[in-house]
Amino acid sequence: MMDSPNTSTPRARPESLADLFISFTMLALQGFGGVLAVAQRELVERKRWFTNEEFVEEWSVAQIMPGPNIVNLAIMIGGRYFGVPGVLAALAGMFTAPLIVLLSIALVYAQYASHPGVIGALRGMGAVAAGLVVATGLRLGSSLKNSAMGIALNTALGLLGFVAVALLRWPLVYVLLGLGSVACVLAYRKLGQEASA
Repeated sequence: MMDSPNTSTPRARPESLADLFISFTMLALQGFGGVLAVAQRELVERKRWFTNEEFVEEWSVAQIMPGPNIVNLAIMIGGRYFGVPGVLAALAGMFTAPLIVLLSIALVYAQYASHPGVIGALRGMGAVAAGLVVATGLRLGSSLKNSAMGIALNTALGLLGFVAVALLRWPLVYVLLGLGSVACVLAYRKLGQEASA
């Protein structure tokens, strides 16, 4: 197995519990309608705690665990660098400021929910959030070239997942179990072939 090209340079990491708290607070405050795009930009491009490939791997694990993806990612990062105090700092960063903002917005929204301007603004935010997710997916797609299964097989599995969930309306848990199992077996075989070669 080849060494990673980045083994000679030390990996950036959270400097302290306060850095972890502030980082996840800023990430949470930017994540309107979906946090994937913001998380990728903050953790990969700005903080450089991950490469794109590492981020995709961590996000994949976060997605299959129960609970919100970004909370799972915060738990994994906090636990990796600082143990239980890191988990608590990351979770506090994820929840404290957004909770205050959410409660404030809820009070205002209750009075103006039926206003046409508010309804239009919420629809516009939904479209922007969908665009951010698609753009991030395209940006992270380049990391598939380093995947054991290759771009073609990963794309085929992604399209099958889309068809199963979006078009056929199959329950997500069955699609994850089915296609996830197939992907694990295929990746295991491919990695075994590469190791024996």
